[in-house]
Amino acid sequence: MAKATGVIKAGACGFTINVKAVCDDGNKVKLEILSDCPNYQKIAQELDEVDAFQEIFKKLHMGKVYEVFAKHSPHPSCPGVSGIMKTIEVAAGLALAQNASISITKEKE
Repeated sequence: MAKATGVIKAGACGFTINVKAVCDDGNKVKLEILSDCPNYQKIAQELDEVDAFQEIFKKLHMGKVYEVFAKHSPHPSCPGVSGIMKTIEVAAGLALAQNASISITKEKE
């Protein structure tokens, strides 16, 4: 059994998304998503298990994770969906557990 956890701080909204992914067979990943974001609360209700290979190796935005995200989130730039995908990869043994980050600054002209 492989288990991965991810904590995603979404940005200016101040919401946090906590993801726990458990994979017993290297393929089916059980998800537990907890968030103070009302959009991710809806996502969590629909996204409880995914096929890792179908998610990771399909074209961008064609898997179940992106489908559910598009249905419930009005913010396409939210990093939460990417964090969920990375957590799925690690739980299924398809990626190493490494931190990822986005740093954004606004420069004055």
